[in-house]
Amino acid sequence: MGPLVALVWLWSGFVRGVHAQGVYAPPSVRIVHSGQACNVEEERHSERVYTIREGETLELVCLVTGHPRPQVRWTKTAGAGSERQGDSGAHNDTLKIESIDRHQGGRYYCKADNGMGTPAIRSIRVDVYFLDEPLITVHQSVGDAKELFYFERTVFLRCVAASNPPVHYTWRRGRQVLSQGADAGVDIYEPFFTQGETKILKLKNLRPQDYANYTCVASVRNVCHIADKIAHFGLSNRTAPPSVKLLLDDPLVVNPGETATLVCAASGGDPPPALRWLRPGGEALPKRSVSEGGALTIPAVTVDDGGAYTCLADNNVGNAARKSANVLVRGLRKARFWITPDPYHNDDHIQIGREVKISCQVEATPPEELQFNWLKNGRPLRSSERMVITHSDAEMSPGVTNLDIIDLKFTDFGTYTCVASLRDGGAPEISIDVNISSTTVPPELTVPRGRSHIIAQEGEAVELQCLVSGKPKPVILWSRVEDGPAAVAAGEAAAPAGPPPPPPLSEDGARTESYDGVLRLANVTREMGGTYRCQTSQYNGFNVKPRQALVQLLVQFPPAVEPTFSEVRQALGRAFSLTCRLLRAHPARLLRYEWKLGSRLLTVGQFDERRDETHYQVRALNREGYGEYTCDISNEAGAGRCTFLVTGKAFPPEFYYDTPGALWQNRPRTYGFTLQWTQMEPAGVDRILAYRLGIRQVGQGRLWEQQIPMEANIHKGQLLTHNLTELVMPESYLVRLTPITRYGEGDATERVITYRAPVNPHLREFQCAFEDEALCLFSQDKSDDFDWTRHSAASRDTKYTPNTGPSADRRGSKQGYYVYIETSRPRLEGDKARLLSPSFNTGSKSGAAYCLAFYYHMYGKHIGALSVFLRQKGTSEVAVWSLSGNQGDRWRRAAINIHPTADFQVALEGVRGAGIEGDIALDDVTIQEGQCKDPPSNNLISLAPPRQPGNWLLHVSLSLTLIGRQR
Repeated sequence: MGPLVALVWLWSGFVRGVHAQGVYAPPSVRIVHSGQACNVEEERHSERVYTIREGETLELVCLVTGHPRPQVRWTKTAGAGSERQGDSGAHNDTLKIESIDRHQGGRYYCKADNGMGTPAIRSIRVDVYFLDEPLITVHQSVGDAKELFYFERTVFLRCVAASNPPVHYTWRRGRQVLSQGADAGVDIYEPFFTQGETKILKLKNLRPQDYANYTCVASVRNVCHIADKIAHFGLSNRTAPPSVKLLLDDPLVVNPGETATLVCAASGGDPPPALRWLRPGGEALPKRSVSEGGALTIPAVTVDDGGAYTCLADNNVGNAARKSANVLVRGLRKARFWITPDPYHNDDHIQIGREVKISCQVEATPPEELQFNWLKNGRPLRSSERMVITHSDAEMSPGVTNLDIIDLKFTDFGTYTCVASLRDGGAPEISIDVNISSTTVPPELTVPRGRSHIIAQEGEAVELQCLVSGKPKPVILWSRVEDGPAAVAAGEAAAPAGPPPPPPLSEDGARTESYDGVLRLANVTREMGGTYRCQTSQYNGFNVKPRQALVQLLVQFPPAVEPTFSEVRQALGRAFSLTCRLLRAHPARLLRYEWKLGSRLLTVGQFDERRDETHYQVRALNREGYGEYTCDISNEAGAGRCTFLVTGKAFPPEFYYDTPGALWQNRPRTYGFTLQWTQMEPAGVDRILAYRLGIRQVGQGRLWEQQIPMEANIHKGQLLTHNLTELVMPESYLVRLTPITRYGEGDATERVITYRAPVNPHLREFQCAFEDEALCLFSQDKSDDFDWTRHSAASRDTKYTPNTGPSADRRGSKQGYYVYIETSRPRLEGDKARLLSPSFNTGSKSGAAYCLAFYYHMYGKHIGALSVFLRQKGTSEVAVWSLSGNQGDRWRRAAINIHPTADFQVALEGVRGAGIEGDIALDDVTIQEGQCKDPPSNNLISLAPPRQPGNWLLHVSLSLTLIGRQR
């Protein structure tokens, strides 16, 4: 921060209070755009439509007023749905969407809320314009689709292009533009149901001349500078729809880990069709697969790669052709067994002399290659009259084999093995051992004593256990009984011992398998309390009615309370009450509460059934009463805590943003600013004694501070003012304001002061004679062809062009400066130079009249034109004055009335004429509040060049003052 910034502390600043009920005000909203709009339209005065080209940047600004400063949120409605814009931009005044796409069009709402009255909401509809590449498809009428496709048949060429606004189509045959009615064999129409999205060319009973090259031109008439797009199609007597054939076995059976190659080829169609492979339902092809035309290669095939694949052939003629093939990856999965006792006896036990059946099930791919072998004690077993081996029907129950032992004998006891394999190999075989003996008994299920009712505290790990007996010991299935969570979530239950569980087996709620009968729950929550069921599975054991038992889980949790934290601001000597409220707890009996200030115990007590809150009363706050108050409400599971921070800190100030911008100062390169604010809840704490004001230039580290004393009480809604002076233009400043009471410093508030060129509040006038190198903050427009030049006659180059331009500034001084356009080479006719004024803030004077005046010098036989444009925030610029041709070797004055309705700039544009004798100069530009003293017409004017010296043709009256040239 330089020496000039240090002058800030010589401020003639002062603070004054404005007792006005109008300071606090509800929000108001206005939406303006600053992006690359094609057009902004007003519809029925209730809807604004903002048109933008796809891929451009959408930028909408929500201008808000109101105090305190409203919070802004942008939302979007598209159709019947509503979506909030991304969190990073939802609460900004500016909504910016780079590279906007068509799906982001819709209605955008800006909502401003400051807690004062009803929130303000405004909306604007964003219409995204685009035009896709058109596509020509060819079809034959259904009734004529026999044998040869295009021999003396009616053919339809359909052109389709997605667009907004609706697309306009033009058809050409060769170079000939086709129109409805010009050719008896051609009809052009739009189907009513497509709302202009397609254009159909109907060729009736094909003629030789119809075999030609056709072009469809899709156009949106250059809106948003979107160029036309075209599509071509060559129609001949060979044109035909596609056909395709598969060059592989169907199904294609491969072993895991091998490479699968699927090939298809076009067997017909003109033009030659394009080939591609798809999976049904839009499923993606395997990530490692490679697709090139009609060949699809899948290396290292896995089971997940199996399924249907479709080859699609399309040439935009008729319907696309497709052929599908199945890929089968060999494999054996999900081996299970079960023992079924004699069904003719009401006894689940295996007994000598009765029948017993052993069943084995395996999932196989391909299923027709599955084969089973049975072993007894390791030796092959063949089907006999007493040992009957059967295989289930592949369509009824695929992959199941049964061993029926008729009239069980003692010699039949042993280990039976079911071996599953694939006939052609490619996958390892699976074997299942089942022991049949006197110890093979059906299962029994019990809950250990004292474990049917489990009490746990929230956050603990819990084990629910069921004891299962029997041989073989079955898998235990756990599930929830009550409505609520449909399953024991995978994240809540630890993995059981043994092999990984299969997927859920029940439709009435997912189940979790346990191989040791234990359900392990980690970090239980209150929502996990309830009744759990354990039951035996009917596989990998006896195929009998499931045994089951119930376990009750009760989850205790400490009290939930509110508020968990609250800041209480109070002045000394005042009474106040703190309340801690119980929301829920389990158990909800024998609840105790305990109030403390820091570590000092204040009071204790116990809740009764009718109370759900406890209070602590402070009758008169003293300095020792400031601090952290806590209230603990406890039960067997723990305690919930309410925390209250009692402080005397003052609330933050509320900056008043509706203050006019920078103030004019009669010092070079400096400006002033009126800082205004109100104090939030000034009566809530002790009296504000002073404010600490800190300020630093944005981008610099050092903060300069001073104290602003407050001599009297501040009232709610009172507007406080402090003038900042000697700020360096055009720098921005960070301002921090901190209230101070006898308690100490309160909460600070920060804002950034951004320079905007002011209109002098005292003289109500902006003046620029271009004597300063900074050009009074005028700037060169970056979109023009060349720049204005600051110049004085005393420094004129000896090689200057004669017979054009002024010999002194408008006051006749050769040392005085002005700006002019140099029209010598390399400038060309029509080149433009544009000079932009600073942005002027109209404040609350929207629509007020201002007088824009300036002096111009337009002398030379090649003078082009001088124009003035008014550019307002949120709108496109408009021309307010124009003059062309030689006006003689004189300085002349122009005065124009303007009525800006928003912050505005003035653009001064000089256009180079036909030759080098065309310099145009400007001097003494002023903008003054109020009507021009000699009111001119505000219409755009044009002066024709003089036919003879002194003979001027005025099309519109203009206030002109001739200044004689001084030699």
